[in-house]
Amino acid sequence: MSDIKKQFLDKLIEFSKELTEYVSDKVGDWKVKGFIDIEKNIYTISSDTKILSKILEIQLFPKFQEFADQNGYEIVLAEMKNWYPDLSFINKANSKIKFAVDIKRLIV
Repeated sequence: MSDIKKQFLDKLIEFSKELTEYVSDKVGDWKVKGFIDIEKNIYTISSDTKILSKILEIQLFPKFQEFADQNGYEIVLAEMKNWYPDLSFINKANSKIKFAVDIKRLIV
């Protein structure tokens, strides 16, 4: 594995620990519990992976942007909702250096 890949992976693994703490409480429960509509009806989140992944994307995007900025990368989001990867990191100094990230696999 090249030094660039190893450095990025090491930073991403460390960063993922921060993300887990950001989206869940100390016992591992999700911080977001559901949705509320304009009549103030509350709907709990199902275990549907599409719903969970969208919540994670919305909740975590600012954190991913911070990570990219701190490490010299730009973020490119998937063009369609079911396309892989969820996001890509492209090195600002060398656009040939790219990393694909699947959010669901990063947050454990």
